[in-house]
Amino acid sequence: MEFKYNNFTKTKEIKMSILEKYSAAIKDKDEAAMNELLHDDFKFTMHKSGNTLSKSDVIKWAMSGDIKQRDTRIVYENDEVGVHHAFVTFDDGNVEAVMAVYKYDNGKIMSLETGATPMPK
Repeated sequence: MEFKYNNFTKTKEIKMSILEKYSAAIKDKDEAAMNELLHDDFKFTMHKSGNTLSKSDVIKWAMSGDIKQRDTRIVYENDEVGVHHAFVTFDDGNVEAVMAVYKYDNGKIMSLETGATPMPK
């Protein structure tokens, strides 16, 4: 972002939050960013199905393009936790309203837990 005042231009760096970076990495299928954001001991618990995924599982899934988020919003975020909501459409046509809670450790996502509600197609 640039600001101009009396022929003087100053560039302001815009810092993205962890959740903004994570959402962008999924949207852009940015594997390097996903590797950087997720802790090596990352664990993803999906309460709807009871499944648990590792860092490599989540990165593989995100790179497949199966996860398409819309109307994403950060409900709350600080240095320890993040909460976000989105409508997610999957390749099989299913749509879910997903509430996600992230726990952070030293700037990396350590865990993710989701609750999902099926939406009409």
